[in-house]
Amino acid sequence: MSRRVKRPLAKSCAPGDRPKGARPFRGSPAERPPGHQMSSLHTKRSRSFELMLQSIALLATLISVHPALAETVEVAPGVQVTKRTYSAPSNEQPFFGFAAKNSAQQAADESFVTAVVQAVGTREKAFDETSKRGWRAISSGNVAEAAQRFNQAFLLAPEQSGVYHGFAAVAQIRFSDTDFADELFRIARKQPNPLKTLNADYGRVLLIAKRPREAQPVLEQAVKDTPDFGDAWTNLAWARLQNGDRAAACAAVDEAARQHPSSNANADLTVLRSSAQCK
Repeated sequence: MSRRVKRPLAKSCAPGDRPKGARPFRGSPAERPPGHQMSSLHTKRSRSFELMLQSIALLATLISVHPALAETVEVAPGVQVTKRTYSAPSNEQPFFGFAAKNSAQQAADESFVTAVVQAVGTREKAFDETSKRGWRAISSGNVAEAAQRFNQAFLLAPEQSGVYHGFAAVAQIRFSDTDFADELFRIARKQPNPLKTLNADYGRVLLIAKRPREAQPVLEQAVKDTPDFGDAWTNLAWARLQNGDRAAACAAVDEAARQHPSSNANADLTVLRSSAQCK
């Protein structure tokens, strides 16, 4: 009588190590090993998570490349801006940080507008005085106060160019947000009653953003707007030099020196003369 010989259980093999003729496990769900379904489910979940992360990354890229995809807010009739907020009190951010205001805050805004208009006589004068205080604060280095003043100006006349010009300065100086500053400068150029220094300030920001080709035409206009503003001529010299026109850069350097530039710009003139090899 022949004896049955117990065969040892086969060890699991990697696909390349399978014995000839061996086939991968294709049994019904009921026949599969207990851990098989859980492993498959885990793989599916991991894949779904990866796809979700890829989607989020793609959306972030699209928003950075196409700002129009970011959330925008209408801040004045026909004026849309990208909603940008920062780590600072709301009244020290452009447009009050886009914070929703309760009824008490809205009433306080109305009281402010009424009081300041009564004090100076007209809404236009109130806007001018408030804006001037904002620029004085910028000049003294108090950007937090400047933002507060420009927010007050925004309450008085949200359509005015000076509002967006002032907020652009705040975005650049305090929050180092060149993209938002660029957006606000572009709006400021379209709005009524721009300051003569608008193009000079915008051109400077474009230089900071390392965009000299865009900066040069803006600064060419700036020196027409303010021919006696030495700093505008200095920045135009930088733009011309960076765009490869040394002779024109030297001409701007000479004009800047005649217009009594600021101490910072004066220091730049020495570097410019050397870099452009001015005679």
